[in-house]
Amino acid sequence: MRHLLFALAFLLPNSTMAGHELDNRDLDNGRVLYKEHCASCHGAKLEGQPNWRQIGEDGILPAPPHDASGHTWHHDNQLLFDYTKFGGKALMEARGITRFKSGMPGLGDVLTDDGIWDILAYIRSTWPERIRRIQATRNRPHEN
Repeated sequence: MRHLLFALAFLLPNSTMAGHELDNRDLDNGRVLYKEHCASCHGAKLEGQPNWRQIGEDGILPAPPHDASGHTWHHDNQLLFDYTKFGGKALMEARGITRFKSGMPGLGDVLTDDGIWDILAYIRSTWPERIRRIQATRNRPHEN
């Protein structure tokens, strides 16, 4: 059933597109949820794990930083949401990429969609304005 829902997420039009899904979010809730569900791997200050660019002995990259020094802002909002909700392995497999090993678990069973968006908005709120503008160009235009 979960795989069916995952597949539908890519086939159905998304009502929240382009950067707008991160606007007017509950940043306090995002901060709390980040601390509870993300900080243990990605760091209390969004700094990521040491040597995050080097594949570990298990074949998995350590958790990257979510601050401006990382690559989170290189990705569009929907990818960040899907990666968080479904997990790295499931998302990459759904896209036909089977060699990529990810330690990122899917959090869709423990977080609501709004909670995930709040976390992503909190992360974005920590970036310098220049980085926010660059990241906004990665998103598709808003559809009404």
